Amino acid sequence: MGMVDYLDSVKARDPAARSRWEVLLYPGVLALGLHRIAHWLFRGELFFLARLVNHFSRFLTAIDIHPGAIIGRNFFIDHGFVVIGESAEIGDDVTMYQHVTLGGTNPTNGEPGKRHPTIGHGVIIGSGAQVLGPIMVGPGARIGANAVVTKDVPEGATMIGIPARSSLVEASKHSTGFVPYGTPCNEMYDPATQKLEILKCEVEQLRKRLAELIDERDSLKSGLQERDRA
Repeated sequence: MGMVDYLDSVKARDPAARSRWEVLLYPGVLALGLHRIAHWLFRGELFFLARLVNHFSRFLTAIDIHPGAIIGRNFFIDHGFVVIGESAEIGDDVTMYQHVTLGGTNPTNGEPGKRHPTIGHGVIIGSGAQVLGPIMVGPGARIGANAVVTKDVPEGATMIGIPARSSLVEASKHSTGFVPYGTPCNEMYDPATQKLEILKCEVEQLRKRLAELIDERDSLKSGLQERDRA
């Protein structure tokens, strides 16, 4: 995977980009390049130097990527003001917009080692989203703007709201290509429709729980009848 291929992958996701030279100056591209250096130093246990590169990158780009974070190919941060924690893992072809946080749990009440999210291949995370804790975001998932995700996300799901819930519409059914900000801007995703989808999800959950309670009641009733006959 060469630099030209990476720049082309970024250009394909940003309609404002006019040339590879322009893309090369993007804050997200600079931050990723400096992170590669910081991560190499971090793996060599040169922690002070890794942090030095990290702080220089943050000063230059307003993007804070911990040197310990593991990042795959073709990662693109559009704009900036992003925070990525130490044990975060990011797959290939992931796109992240401004003001996103991949945050961790408190090591005293969470997992002491893996405290940050794992992001699967091809995920898009919209602006302002917060993905928190040692959770897994499945490949091809979409995280809507300002969503707060604290639980695992299934592959191909579109997550919206606070706390984030699936919109019940798979991203693959409404997108054959790249979807800016992770959510198509059409009538399917207006706020009223999003709320309706969440209500539908809650109704389905209640129906499932009701069915379970009915089965438990019938089982208990059968057991009492058998005991009385005995």
